[in-house]
Amino acid sequence: MLFVANPPFSLRWEPNEAMVEDFRFKSYGLAPKSAADFAFLLHGFHFLSQNGTMAIILPHGVLFRGGAEERIRTKLLKENNIDTVIGLPSNLFYSTGIPVSILILKKCKRYDDVLFINASEHFEKGKRQNTLSEEHFEKIIDTYKYRNEIPRYSRRVSMDEIEKQGYNLNISRYVNTSVEEEKIDLRQVNLKLKAINLEIEKFTNDHNKFLDELGLPRI
Repeated sequence: MLFVANPPFSLRWEPNEAMVEDFRFKSYGLAPKSAADFAFLLHGFHFLSQNGTMAIILPHGVLFRGGAEERIRTKLLKENNIDTVIGLPSNLFYSTGIPVSILILKKCKRYDDVLFINASEHFEKGKRQNTLSEEHFEKIIDTYKYRNEIPRYSRRVSMDEIEKQGYNLNISRYVNTSVEEEKIDLRQVNLKLKAINLEIEKFTNDHNKFLDELGLPRI
């Protein structure tokens, strides 16, 4: 069973005391009034079959916000229900221009780590809307399917490391997209500068010889 959800982002809602005992939320707590993102997630997760997979599109805030959301996120992680976190580019959806994430959850995970995929820099730039090409889709799917680790793109992260990060799922904490600066060999640079200075000296001397022949002042 595959359950896919794309709820409205960070919708304000009005949870009441009765909802504390609601079968969908009782074990996790209620999402804050300011953002019902985890309420939608827990609703879908409750009805997910034991062997099913749930994919839900949410704003990046659910990955790192504190308070009630942190408590819900931590419980889901400790119970090994969060399988994969995928970061998508901005301006993909007509309803919002912000970058979004996909959380993939399971009740019976085969692995004790979390796969992070940072696909935020992989898209086709459009005038009004960005898009994902077939190649981009295939890379995300193959990375998820085979749990591939690709430099600057994806990484499997142990629960120990996530715990040390305070159960924060901010993708940039686990997948570094920065390009390493080229290392400069100062010895080689120094040798090149010396060679350039010798050339300048040689050409200056040659030039001054011509100036001497013409009776002009040297440089």
